Amino acid sequence: MKRIAKFQKVSYEQFTEGWIDTFGATNAEEIKTIYDHIKLPKRATSGSAGYDFYAPVTLTMKPGETVKVPTGIRVEMEENWVLKCYPRSGLGFKYRLQLNNTVGIIDSDYFYSDNEGHIFAKITNDTNENKTVEIPEGTGFMQGIFVEYGITVDDDVTSVRNGGFGSTTQS
Repeated sequence: MKRIAKFQKVSYEQFTEGWIDTFGATNAEEIKTIYDHIKLPKRATSGSAGYDFYAPVTLTMKPGETVKVPTGIRVEMEENWVLKCYPRSGLGFKYRLQLNNTVGIIDSDYFYSDNEGHIFAKITNDTNENKTVEIPEGTGFMQGIFVEYGITVDDDVTSVRNGGFGSTTQS
């Protein structure tokens, strides 16, 4: 196995900014407690491809509800690698839990973005069985898989990222 990446927490300041942007004004003590309990992604077994991302708080979604989750996580990885994020298989199977962008793509240069490469997940309970999904704090809800990629022989891109989501399409 190639060892090509390392997960880290974003700074407390960056997490606070993401948390307030998502959930509105929140007591600073509560945010600090949530931040202190963030778990870095891990594989469940030696044969697992995916690194589980853990819910920073208990998430409850009624059918059709969506929540944006500031994970508090960033990842530093070698060039020519990408982290692809998916819902955990069981949640997708039982509840049709979906990532709103279908597959989250975390590029290697995202780590150096203005937002410290803070990984967010926007998830929807897309059940057609009228099921409410509850994901307890500290429970895996998303998994990330590292994939190596190539580029075309005539690729001449030299642009550098300076921002978060959607920044690579801005001129």
